[in-house]
Amino acid sequence: MRWLLGVWFGCLSLLASADILIVGDSISAAYGLDKEQSWVALLQQRVDSECPGITVNNASVSGETTAGGRARLPALLTRHTPSVVVIELGGNDGLRGQPPARMADNLRAMVAASRDAGATPLLFGMLIPPNYGAAYSDMFERAFADVAEEKDVPFVPFFLEGVGDNPALMQDDGIHPTAEAQPRLLENAWSVLAPEVARLCNASGAR
Repeated sequence: MRWLLGVWFGCLSLLASADILIVGDSISAAYGLDKEQSWVALLQQRVDSECPGITVNNASVSGETTAGGRARLPALLTRHTPSVVVIELGGNDGLRGQPPARMADNLRAMVAASRDAGATPLLFGMLIPPNYGAAYSDMFERAFADVAEEKDVPFVPFFLEGVGDNPALMQDDGIHPTAEAQPRLLENAWSVLAPEVARLCNASGAR
Protein backbone atom coordinates (compact mmCIF):
# COMPACT_ATOMS: atom_id res chain seq x y z
CA MET A 1 0.00 0.00 0.00
CA ARG A 2 2.79 2.36 0.93
CA TRP A 3 4.52 1.55 -2.37
CA LEU A 4 1.33 2.35 -4.31
CA LEU A 5 1.01 5.67 -2.52
CA GLY A 6 4.59 6.47 -3.41
CA VAL A 7 3.95 5.77 -7.08
CA TRP A 8 0.76 7.86 -6.97
CA PHE A 9 2.44 10.88 -5.40
CA GLY A 10 5.36 10.51 -7.79
CA CYS A 11 2.97 10.74 -10.73
CA LEU A 12 1.30 13.79 -9.20
CA SER A 13 4.71 15.41 -8.83
CA LEU A 14 5.50 14.84 -12.50
CA LEU A 15 2.20 16.35 -13.56
CA ALA A 16 2.62 19.31 -11.23
CA SER A 17 6.02 20.12 -12.71
CA ALA A 18 4.77 19.88 -16.29
CA ASP A 19 4.49 23.63 -16.54
CA ILE A 20 5.71 26.22 -19.03
CA LEU A 21 6.75 29.60 -17.65
CA ILE A 22 6.75 32.61 -19.99
CA VAL A 23 9.03 35.44 -18.86
CA GLY A 24 8.55 38.20 -21.40
CA ASP A 25 7.74 41.82 -22.05
CA SER A 26 4.72 43.56 -23.60
CA ILE A 27 4.77 41.26 -26.64
CA SER A 28 3.85 38.32 -24.40
CA ALA A 29 1.87 40.41 -21.90
CA ALA A 30 -0.69 41.11 -24.66
CA TYR A 31 -0.24 44.88 -24.68
CA GLY A 32 -3.30 46.54 -26.21
CA LEU A 33 -5.20 43.24 -26.46
CA ASP A 34 -7.54 41.10 -24.43
CA LYS A 35 -5.53 38.43 -22.63
CA GLU A 36 -7.57 35.72 -24.37
CA GLN A 37 -6.26 36.94 -27.74
CA SER A 38 -2.58 36.64 -26.88
CA TRP A 39 -0.23 34.06 -28.30
CA VAL A 40 0.27 32.76 -24.74
CA ALA A 41 -3.46 32.07 -24.39
CA LEU A 42 -3.42 30.40 -27.81
CA LEU A 43 -0.47 28.31 -26.62
CA GLN A 44 -2.46 27.08 -23.64
CA GLN A 45 -5.29 26.12 -25.99
CA ARG A 46 -2.92 24.16 -28.23
CA VAL A 47 -1.26 22.45 -25.29
CA ASP A 48 -4.67 21.52 -23.88
CA SER A 49 -5.59 19.87 -27.16
CA GLU A 50 -2.32 17.99 -27.52
CA CYS A 51 -1.47 17.12 -23.93
CA PRO A 52 -3.93 18.08 -21.17
CA GLY A 53 -2.23 18.54 -17.83
CA ILE A 54 0.43 21.05 -18.89
CA THR A 55 -0.08 24.56 -17.55
CA VAL A 56 1.25 27.73 -19.18
CA ASN A 57 2.06 30.40 -16.59
CA ASN A 58 2.51 33.88 -18.04
CA ALA A 59 4.80 36.09 -15.94
CA SER A 60 5.35 38.68 -18.68
CA VAL A 61 5.37 42.38 -17.78
CA SER A 62 5.07 45.30 -20.20
CA GLY A 63 8.27 47.34 -20.26
CA GLU A 64 10.36 44.52 -18.79
CA THR A 65 14.08 44.41 -19.56
CA THR A 66 16.49 41.51 -19.25
CA ALA A 67 17.74 43.03 -15.98
CA GLY A 68 14.20 43.04 -14.61
CA GLY A 69 13.58 39.50 -15.79
CA ARG A 70 16.84 38.34 -14.25
CA ALA A 71 15.87 39.90 -10.91
CA ARG A 72 12.37 38.39 -10.91
CA LEU A 73 13.25 34.94 -12.20
CA PRO A 74 14.44 33.22 -8.98
CA ALA A 75 11.13 33.91 -7.22
CA LEU A 76 9.17 32.81 -10.29
CA LEU A 77 11.10 29.54 -10.46
CA THR A 78 10.36 28.87 -6.80
CA ARG A 79 6.69 29.73 -7.16
CA HIS A 80 5.94 27.80 -10.38
CA THR A 81 8.63 25.05 -10.46
CA PRO A 82 8.39 24.98 -14.28
CA SER A 83 9.77 22.34 -16.59
CA VAL A 84 10.28 24.86 -19.42
CA VAL A 85 11.13 28.57 -19.23
CA VAL A 86 10.55 30.78 -22.27
CA ILE A 87 12.77 33.88 -22.14
CA GLU A 88 11.21 36.54 -24.36
CA LEU A 89 13.13 39.62 -23.29
CA GLY A 90 15.56 42.08 -24.80
CA GLY A 91 13.37 44.30 -26.94
CA ASN A 92 13.18 47.00 -24.27
CA ASP A 93 16.93 46.80 -23.69
CA GLY A 94 17.37 47.68 -27.36
CA LEU A 95 14.76 50.43 -27.39
CA ARG A 96 16.57 52.02 -24.44
CA GLY A 97 19.93 51.70 -26.17
CA GLN A 98 21.40 49.55 -23.42
CA PRO A 99 24.68 47.72 -24.10
CA PRO A 100 24.07 44.39 -25.89
CA ALA A 101 26.88 42.83 -23.84
CA ARG A 102 24.99 43.61 -20.63
CA MET A 103 21.82 42.18 -22.13
CA ALA A 104 23.70 39.01 -23.08
CA ASP A 105 25.01 38.66 -19.51
CA ASN A 106 21.46 38.90 -18.17
CA LEU A 107 20.23 36.29 -20.65
CA ARG A 108 23.07 33.94 -19.68
CA ALA A 109 22.16 34.33 -16.03
CA MET A 110 18.51 33.53 -16.77
CA VAL A 111 19.50 30.45 -18.75
CA ALA A 112 21.74 29.27 -15.90
CA ALA A 113 19.09 29.94 -13.23
CA SER A 114 16.49 28.03 -15.22
CA ARG A 115 18.75 25.03 -15.62
CA ASP A 116 19.79 25.12 -11.97
CA ALA A 117 16.08 24.88 -11.12
CA GLY A 118 15.70 21.83 -13.35
CA ALA A 119 13.95 23.63 -16.20
CA THR A 120 14.76 23.76 -19.91
CA PRO A 121 15.27 27.36 -21.09
CA LEU A 122 14.15 28.56 -24.52
CA LEU A 123 15.31 31.87 -25.96
CA PHE A 124 13.26 34.15 -28.23
CA GLY A 125 15.33 36.73 -30.09
CA MET A 126 14.40 40.20 -31.27
CA LEU A 127 15.60 42.74 -33.83
CA ILE A 128 15.92 46.48 -33.32
CA PRO A 129 14.71 49.18 -35.76
CA PRO A 130 17.40 50.29 -38.23
CA ASN A 131 17.35 53.89 -36.97
CA TYR A 132 19.53 52.75 -34.06
CA GLY A 133 22.40 52.36 -36.49
CA ALA A 134 23.85 49.34 -38.23
CA ALA A 135 26.62 48.74 -35.68
CA TYR A 136 24.26 48.70 -32.69
CA SER A 137 21.64 46.65 -34.54
CA ASP A 138 24.22 44.03 -35.48
CA MET A 139 25.57 43.77 -31.93
CA PHE A 140 22.04 43.56 -30.56
CA GLU A 141 21.01 40.75 -32.91
CA ARG A 142 24.27 38.87 -32.42
CA ALA A 143 23.93 38.97 -28.62
CA PHE A 144 20.92 36.63 -28.74
CA ALA A 145 22.57 34.26 -31.20
CA ASP A 146 25.81 34.17 -29.22
CA VAL A 147 24.03 33.25 -25.98
CA ALA A 148 21.95 30.60 -27.74
CA GLU A 149 25.02 29.03 -29.32
CA GLU A 150 27.27 29.32 -26.27
CA LYS A 151 24.68 27.84 -23.91
CA ASP A 152 23.12 25.44 -26.44
CA VAL A 153 19.63 26.89 -25.96
CA PRO A 154 16.73 26.22 -28.36
CA PHE A 155 16.35 29.53 -30.14
CA VAL A 156 13.88 31.57 -32.19
CA PRO A 157 16.12 34.15 -33.91
CA PHE A 158 13.34 36.71 -34.47
CA PHE A 159 10.12 36.18 -32.55
CA LEU A 160 8.27 38.72 -34.71
CA GLU A 161 9.20 36.97 -37.96
CA GLY A 162 6.39 37.49 -40.48
CA VAL A 163 4.79 40.10 -38.23
CA GLY A 164 7.18 42.96 -37.54
CA ASP A 165 7.59 43.82 -41.21
CA ASN A 166 3.84 43.78 -41.92
CA PRO A 167 2.10 47.04 -40.90
CA ALA A 168 -1.28 45.31 -41.13
CA LEU A 169 -0.24 43.03 -38.24
CA MET A 170 1.11 45.79 -36.03
CA GLN A 171 -0.75 48.20 -33.77
CA ASP A 172 -0.61 51.92 -34.52
CA ASP A 173 2.51 52.33 -32.38
CA GLY A 174 4.43 50.12 -34.80
CA ILE A 175 5.85 48.12 -31.90
CA HIS A 176 3.13 45.79 -30.66
CA PRO A 177 1.44 43.07 -32.75
CA THR A 178 -2.31 43.05 -33.31
CA ALA A 179 -4.71 40.29 -32.36
CA GLU A 180 -4.51 39.02 -35.94
CA ALA A 181 -0.75 38.53 -35.52
CA GLN A 182 -1.00 36.29 -32.47
CA PRO A 183 -1.46 32.97 -34.34
CA ARG A 184 1.74 33.70 -36.28
CA LEU A 185 3.58 34.44 -33.04
CA LEU A 186 2.35 31.11 -31.72
CA GLU A 187 3.71 29.34 -34.80
CA ASN A 188 7.08 31.06 -34.33
CA ALA A 189 7.13 29.97 -30.69
CA TRP A 190 5.91 26.47 -31.49
CA SER A 191 9.01 25.81 -33.59
CA VAL A 192 10.97 25.31 -30.35
CA LEU A 193 8.12 24.56 -27.95
CA ALA A 194 6.72 21.56 -29.82
CA PRO A 195 9.56 19.16 -28.87
CA GLU A 196 9.37 20.30 -25.25
CA VAL A 197 5.61 19.78 -25.05
CA ALA A 198 6.04 16.31 -26.52
CA ARG A 199 8.76 15.55 -23.96
CA LEU A 200 6.63 16.73 -21.07
CA CYS A 201 3.68 14.78 -22.35
CA ASN A 202 5.69 11.57 -22.58
CA ALA A 203 7.33 12.10 -19.19
CA SER A 204 4.12 12.81 -17.31
CA GLY A 205 1.88 10.41 -19.18
CA ALA A 206 -0.60 13.24 -19.70
CA ARG A 207 -2.51 12.61 -22.92
